[in-house]
Amino acid sequence: MAEAESPPDKTTVNIRMTEMFLEDVDATWEEQGFNSRSEFIRFVLRDALKHPEFNRADLKAMLTSEAEIREGRTHSSDDVKADYGLETPARDSDE
Repeated sequence: MAEAESPPDKTTVNIRMTEMFLEDVDATWEEQGFNSRSEFIRFVLRDALKHPEFNRADLKAMLTSEAEIREGRTHSSDDVKADYGLETPARDSDE
């Protein structure tokens, strides 16, 4: 029977951040169900490395959109069409 591989060695990395930002980090990892702050930060860093094309502007746009959806500040295409008096073209049916 082969010996179990030992996990890779880990190195501690220190980072500086404001207390307010740390509070946001702590609230986020707890809210999202991570077991620890370190687990959450490793996940975020791995994700950033796997998806380098995902930039800060994209993230801000997504977060803004999410906030607008949650606050009910969005409208369906049907609502917009109704507001501007546009009708949806009738679809042909097989009936």
